[in-house]
Amino acid sequence: MKAYVFPGQGAQFVGMGKELYETSTLAKELFEKANEIIGFRITDVMFSGTDEDLKQTKVTQPAIFLHSVILAKTLGDSFKPEMVAGHSLGEFSALVANGALAFEDAFKLVIARANAMQKACELQPSTMAAILGLDDKVVEEVCASIDEVVVAANYNCPGQLVISGSIEGVNKACEKLKEAGAKRALVLNVGGAFHSPLMEPARVELEAAINSTAFNTPICPVYQNVNAQPTSDPEVIKKNLIAQLTGAVRWTQTVQAMLADGATSFTEVGPGNVLQGLVKKVSKDVATESATV
Repeated sequence: MKAYVFPGQGAQFVGMGKELYETSTLAKELFEKANEIIGFRITDVMFSGTDEDLKQTKVTQPAIFLHSVILAKTLGDSFKPEMVAGHSLGEFSALVANGALAFEDAFKLVIARANAMQKACELQPSTMAAILGLDDKVVEEVCASIDEVVVAANYNCPGQLVISGSIEGVNKACEKLKEAGAKRALVLNVGGAFHSPLMEPARVELEAAINSTAFNTPICPVYQNVNAQPTSDPEVIKKNLIAQLTGAVRWTQTVQAMLADGATSFTEVGPGNVLQGLVKKVSKDVATESATV
């Protein structure tokens, strides 16, 4: 079975999507429609902006979504997903790819999500850190022992877990995790504590937007971040998408579940190849590739 996976924040680079725009009439139409919806020429930032411009959450998330979804749409008849998943933001791209969401509806949700997350970041200074070389359980136990907000946020692959929370909470956890034997505990250059309880204001805002959006029955199951389980039920998809903002991204468990359900290859659709690397860390023998037109 062919699995398609869609990247999240951090996969962006200046020039992303430019070749698509220049070589595909459909891609150009969709990019121009996106410029109208968002109210500025996001394509200018994507194709020739600065790294700093592209790094703002309110730009990064719509940009990665557009690159992934428009690439999927230009694949034409060769695009026949049997299972899909997306890392954090990538879940929205996956839901357009499997027909659960219309392109415009999903893009509006991504814009709303990015703006809500940016606001939540400004409400309270917070951060994330990558913990390498420790068992997930040890990381969870250390986070639970700290009397600040700090939680396991991204289960990226075995031995790589990202924690998220208040600046003090993350710093305290990093110290304790180094003492517990972590190879590295590296504070990340991110806008805030994504996938933690500190995103609650954003979750409330996004919930209203998701509940007023039409979701369809998809053509294939989506394996969702919050529980790493496949579903084709629009109501379950919505519920899990709302919970995703404050819940952990269980990527390791998602890849394991897809493999257990018969995935024989993983195609990454969007900028970069981060997810292929993470898939290989779960199973070094499985075939991975980048989608190309």
